This record gives sequence, C-alpha cells and structure tokens, in this order.
Amino acid sequence: MGSYRYEAVNELGKTVAGVIEAQSLDHANEVLAGRGLAPLELRDESGAAAGENRLARMFRKKVTPEDLILFTKQLSTMMRAGIPVLRVMDILESQAENPQLKAICKQIAGDIRSGSNLHRALAKHPRVFSTLYSSMVLAGETSGALPQILQRLIYIITHEYKVRSEVRSVLQYPLIVLGALIAAFVSLIMFVIPKFSGVYAKAKIQLPFPTRTCLALSRFLNGYWPWILAGLVGIAVALFLALRTRPGRFWWDRLKLGMPLVGPLLVKAALSRFASIFSILQASGVGILDAIKILSGTIGNEAIGRELEGVQSRLEQGHGIARPLMSAKYFTPMVINMVAVGEEAGNLDEMLKEISIHYDSEVEYATRRLTTAMGPVLIALMSALVGFFALAVYMPMWDLAKLASTGK
Repeated sequence: MGSYRYEAVNELGKTVAGVIEAQSLDHANEVLAGRGLAPLELRDESGAAAGENRLARMFRKKVTPEDLILFTKQLSTMMRAGIPVLRVMDILESQAENPQLKAICKQIAGDIRSGSNLHRALAKHPRVFSTLYSSMVLAGETSGALPQILQRLIYIITHEYKVRSEVRSVLQYPLIVLGALIAAFVSLIMFVIPKFSGVYAKAKIQLPFPTRTCLALSRFLNGYWPWILAGLVGIAVALFLALRTRPGRFWWDRLKLGMPLVGPLLVKAALSRFASIFSILQASGVGILDAIKILSGTIGNEAIGRELEGVQSRLEQGHGIARPLMSAKYFTPMVINMVAVGEEAGNLDEMLKEISIHYDSEVEYATRRLTTAMGPVLIALMSALVGFFALAVYMPMWDLAKLASTGK
C-alpha cells in the first residue's frame, strides 16, 4: 500500500484535497471515484511504487473495461460539477495511467479545441468508444442531460463487463483442462509409447487393439510432425483471418450459439445485453429505429446482429417492434410478449429493464449449471484417456508375463 496525495472536485463542484492509501495509481483513482471525487491532481507520496508503476505502464497498453468504467465515472462527475469539457479532457489526460487512453484524451482535447463536439471526437476511436458509447453521448449532448446519460452509460459498461466475465470464467476452466489433456495425449504418444515399441517387437506377440492404435499414432506423429505442425499453424492463421471478416464472424458466432450447454448461456447473455441497452436508449430519448440500428452493431454477436438488421428493415416499413422480433431467431417468446405489452402500454423501457433483470438471473443460473455439468464431462474424458493408455501399455505386459511363466 502506498500514500497518494490528491486534489479533486466533489459532486457539488468544490475542490477538496487530502491523502489516501491505495495499492496503485489506478486503485487510488477507483477509490476517489467511489467517493464521488474527480481528481485534478494525484501523485504518489510514498515513492516506493514509482518503478513498479513505470514497469506496469510499459506492458499495459490496451484500454480495458476497468479503464473505460473509471474514465466514464470521472467524466460524469466532472461534467456534473460544471467543469467545461475541454478542461475535463485535460484533467483526464493528466490522470490516465494507461498510455493509450492518455493519448486518446489528448487527441479528443485537440479535436474539441478545433471545434468538434464530444461525441464526434469519441467516434474517431471506435476500438475504445463503441458506437453505443458515442451515440449515448450524442443523445446526452442533444438533450442537455449528458451527466445523467453518462451515469446510464456507466451502468451499461459495468453490466456488460460483469456478464462477460461470468461467461469467460465458466469457459476458462474446461478449456484449460482440455488443453492439458491434448498436451498429455501428444506427449504420451510421441515420447512414452515409442519406448515400449522395441520391447513389443522383440517379443513377437499379438498386440491388442489399444496398443496397435497407439503405435500407429506414434509412428504417424513422429514421422509427420513438421507437416502436422505447419498444417495446424496454417489452420490457425486462416481462422484468424476469417474471423476478421464479417462472414467469418457470422459463421463462428452462429456455431457458438448452437453448441450444447454453452450456446443457451451465450443466447441468454446476449438477450440480457439487448434488453439492458435497449431500455437505457429508450429512457435516454433515442428512437426505436435508431436504437435497433445501434444494437445491431454493438450486440457483440454477428448472428444476432444480422437478425436485428432484419428487424430494422421491417421497422422501416412501418411495423412495430414486437412483430418483427417474432420472425427473428434467438428471441424467446417471453421477450417478444413483454416487448409487445410494453409497446402497447407505453412503458417499453420499464419492460425491457425487467427482461434484463430476468436474463441476468438466468445467466447466473446457467453459469452455475454449466460449471456443474462440466465437472463430470471432464472427469469422464480424463478417465477415458488414462484408461486407454493403461490398457495400451499393460495388456502386452500381461501377455509377456504369461509367456515368461510358460517358458519356465
């Protein structure tokens, strides 16, 4: 823990100063944001972590969701305090620890000095500020309620980060175990099984099926491993390039949504995101057509995004939102019925918020169920692999023992 001296603006617009204890400069920023303070100046008083901070900055380049959440919280606090946006961006540039975010803040400040407004300046950095982000800022600038819109934006970013983290944490464990199983399989085939092949050849016994299979795989992998490796690298590069194209992303996202166990979880996470963002866009005064247009590009799944494009085209023909959703894949009857009720009652944003809350709990339940189901599946795979190699190695040993006892 280190000591950090700060000078900050509170929610009433007053300047306050003091010293806080924090693990890093980022942590100090988070502590101040949690207290509703936007730092004007923040410096490390301990001096002990300065070298560590410089080292961390060398390796930390990508703007993470945590960086974006903190940036938006500070932006909202200072805008609510009445600080001019140009001064806000100068402060955020001086406080940003992430080098990329610092450079972006400087560019945004330069664009604003040149006469641009905030949402256009943000839209020039789509890798950090999504279409949704810049569109929400535009709605806030148009309505004159930018601080309130930024608060809703903080909720969206935090909500998305939470849902994605839950899904990622569920998938991480089985992928690690599967990778370890593949590595163990290849190692045994290439390095262990060949040690026994000479013994079996000298014994001139009839080898059982598991042993013959392992020996054949061993000869194949040891004889052609450069070509196999080159092929795997080629496939990986081809997949990487394909996933950078829209058809490739569509194919991959549709494949993920169709997977057993994982697919339903991803669909529920996407529906939660759809309802959450749509609700806040509606509450912020964004029209339904514009909201669907934003959602089709920011839903995070190309397959669902294409379905929303179809919904958008039918909306342009004069249909309501509920009817086009009926013909869109992946949208459940519950979502469609609640949207229809909200559309008729004139409280669509409230209904969408209820849908989001429901699917948040569904994602949590599906996450626990998937974690529970993955355990037995992985144990079965490991048992099958260990049993197969045990039979392949020891069945010929039993035959050799019988021959030795007979020979005596």
